[in-house]
Amino acid sequence: MRLASLILGILAAIGLLVGFLPLLGWLNWLLVLPPAVLGLILGSLARDRGAITLNAVVALLGALRLMLGGGLI
Repeated sequence: MRLASLILGILAAIGLLVGFLPLLGWLNWLLVLPPAVLGLILGSLARDRGAITLNAVVALLGALRLMLGGGLI
């Protein structure tokens, strides 16, 4: 579970970088938030502080990007 939560966090971070591009913010709904939340849950179950931190930061940045873009763009 520990490795799975880190992999989900890394994949979500890569999706976050793509989602920061203009007109691609909608990718945050598909490629960032679901894996980051799932990785956050798995990291909590495994009690892995690094995975929890990574997934929390990625989820917060993705949510911030959605908020600044009006939720869609």
